[in-house]
Amino acid sequence: MNEPDDTASDLLFNQSLEKGLAVLRAFNAQHRTMTLGDVASATGISKSSAQRMVHTLETLGYICKHPKTRRYQLTPKVMEVGYNYLAADILVDVANPFLSELANITGETVNLTEPYDGEMVYVARFVASKFIPIHMPIGSRIPMYCTASGRAYLSALEPEEAQAILESSERTVHTPHTRTDVEDIMQLLAASRERGFASNREELFLGDMSIASPVFNSERKPVASVHVVAPTSRWSVEEAEKKLGPLVLECARAISNSVRTLV
Repeated sequence: MNEPDDTASDLLFNQSLEKGLAVLRAFNAQHRTMTLGDVASATGISKSSAQRMVHTLETLGYICKHPKTRRYQLTPKVMEVGYNYLAADILVDVANPFLSELANITGETVNLTEPYDGEMVYVARFVASKFIPIHMPIGSRIPMYCTASGRAYLSALEPEEAQAILESSERTVHTPHTRTDVEDIMQLLAASRERGFASNREELFLGDMSIASPVFNSERKPVASVHVVAPTSRWSVEEAEKKLGPLVLECARAISNSVRTLV
């Protein structure tokens, strides 16, 4: 388990809580079920420590053991934490009517994502009846550098801050269209800043294209992005930018204005 450098001298920092959260985060699509040894290996903690964490989480109802395989897995109770975040997130409540309207106008799937640690997290989603190539449920995370929502958010930051985030990102090539060069992406951000929205064509998933615009808080700081999914089977880049770009920008501005009135 990798610990921040400053935690060793922080007397208020609770390492047991950190280990418990690390155990919960260790379960994912690649590790749906794990043995005690698997948990210890995935978190980098000792087997005895892993045993205490697993036992505590099992007692609290966040983890259960399969009666036959004796392997551990998460329970639905874990979702309480994520749901509580969404329930307490004022931005989601404010944005939902505008996102719904945008979905009705465009006939395409509309999403709201929020930034976290170099990625954008899905917090709201209105799914169209039309085919979309990729399903991204609430809570899914996508990288900033190669997505429209991430670039929309980055374009609203000071260029120095955006560049620092890009340079610290692990810029993986996902498709033949993925752009990873920092200077190249910075030029895209400048163009997005100029027109108010960003676009992405098949850089994360083949067949997937999106148009996004940033949402600002009362201090004019970017806090989220709105994006419309425009599959390449139905849209060209030029058509999506011309028709969807202004609509996404208008939606993001409406959300931003509504957020400011609440503060």
